[in-house]
Amino acid sequence: MNTTTLTAEELQRLHQVIGEVLSEKLLSLRSKAADDTATNADRVNLNFAEEVFALARNRFSVTNNEASHMQGGDVWVERTGAHYPHIRLHGGARDEDVPPASKS
Repeated sequence: MNTTTLTAEELQRLHQVIGEVLSEKLLSLRSKAADDTATNADRVNLNFAEEVFALARNRFSVTNNEASHMQGGDVWVERTGAHYPHIRLHGGARDEDVPPASKS
């Protein structure tokens, strides 16, 4: 699919649907693993899906904490020397998501 022809709204909806499908697949793969019926491919796919969800949760947390921090909220933010959220070092946030100048 060529996503360059999608509007911003369509692309956002596509991302939402991808997340929903991946969530459903993750639950299915976890069920297979729990039932001990997972194939080698299922286990590889489960590991991949778990990693995608971990990175998404990290990015979500970074975004929420940064927004709260910028509004003066008392949230945990760890920064590198370049003042980027520490989670960037682990792939949770995108490099182009540079936060605004820190209050601290």
